This record gives sequence, C-alpha cells and structure tokens, in this order.
Amino acid sequence: MTMATLEQPKLNLDQLNAQFAHGNAKDIIKWSARTFGDGLVMSTSFGIQSALMLHLVTSIIPEIPVIWVDTGYLHGETYRFAQQLTERLNLNLKVYQSHLSPARMEALYGKLWEKKDVESLNLYDQIRKVEPMDRALRELGATAWLAGLRRDQTQHRQHLPRIGMQSGLYKILPILDWHSRDVHRYLTEYNLPYHPLFDQGYMTVGDWHSSRPLSLQDEHERDTRFQGIKQECGLHLPKTSGEAQSFDSSFL
Repeated sequence: MTMATLEQPKLNLDQLNAQFAHGNAKDIIKWSARTFGDGLVMSTSFGIQSALMLHLVTSIIPEIPVIWVDTGYLHGETYRFAQQLTERLNLNLKVYQSHLSPARMEALYGKLWEKKDVESLNLYDQIRKVEPMDRALRELGATAWLAGLRRDQTQHRQHLPRIGMQSGLYKILPILDWHSRDVHRYLTEYNLPYHPLFDQGYMTVGDWHSSRPLSLQDEHERDTRFQGIKQECGLHLPKTSGEAQSFDSSFL
C-alpha cells in the first residue's frame, strides 16, 4: 500500500550548507529529525562500516525507518551481519527487493554482471537497486533521506553537499567529511563491529559477484567493485539535470 507523501518543507540549501559546513554529525541528525519528523528515513547497505551510521542515527531517532535494498545476490556474511545489527540495535528495518527474482532476471537478461560493460551493469543496478529504493521512498512517504556517504569514498562523492536534493527528496549526509580514522574511532568507542569480510581484505562490499578484496594493484578501494568499470551503483546518483547541478557544479 502506498502512503501519502508528507508535506515537504521549503529549505534554502545554500544557507543550510553554509550553516552545517563544519557541523557536528549528531547536531545535523537532530536538526533533520526536528525538520522532517515522520518524513525522515535512512538507508543502509549493511556494508563494511554500516554499523556506524545505524548506531549514530538510531541513538537519536530509535524508530526511524531503515531501508535496506536486498539485491538477492549479497554475501552470506552480509545477511548474517544484517541480522546481528538488526537485533542488537532494534532496527525498524524495511527490506525492499526487485519485483524480478534473480532467476527471472537471469532468464530474461542473462547474468548482466558477466557482460562487463557499463550499460549492462547500469541495467542490473536499475532492476535490483534503484527501482526498489525509489519504491521504498515513495511507499514510506519520505521527504528526506539520511545516508552515510563520505567524500573519500568515490570521485562523485567528493563534490556532494551535506544537504542536497535527489528524487525530489532532501538528501542529508551527516558524516560526509569523516575519514576512515574517524570511523574506526567511533566503532571502537561503541564496541561496534565491522562487516566480517573486512578481516578478509574487503574495504567495500556489495553483491558477491561484483565485490572482491583489495589488492596491491588497486589505486582506490572502489576499484574492487563492479570489475573496476564504475564506482557508483546508481542509488546515490542524481536523477535529473537539475539535481546534477545541485549535487555537483554548485559545490565544486
């Protein structure tokens, strides 16, 4: 059942990004809760460092809807890690999946990740990730979305504002300027786990067929995803030219 979208506040993004340019992550989350109320959601991939954002946000907003897009191709370790964190943090987890089962998708389109071209990988991402996320945001009546993106993760993320727009929603990135040392410090302080594949050399993890441990030949940790062909799966890319302007050119 589709829920009605809550009324979206009109915000001055330039002013807010100036205000929060060096803002504390907890203060940004508290502001988000006050500003968006029940329209605020967060996303998680249950990736290498996901425990940080899950703990940080739910310690302030315990009942926030947590969207997890399950592609059906995640590592077994990821599913067990998700169960562990869901129980420990008492997450209000909302799991979304593609309407196409993995078997049906492979029958219709083949194993898209084996074709090793951007078009095939983009189609895979649209089917298994982007459409389920768009549906989740719509059905949950979201007006704003908290995500744990950091500038040092990909080239695209280097130019993101702390507060922007995507898919008609406000996108808020509380830990945008955090570095790996900040992540490690937080996880250690609160006795939170890394994803179990971290101990096997994975610096970032997604689907089993498109993730591998870091090697000496890799220039960047995201080279271990998508056969090194691309860095983003599509969930965090702008959908319109206007959003592209907001997310990139205005903040270079």
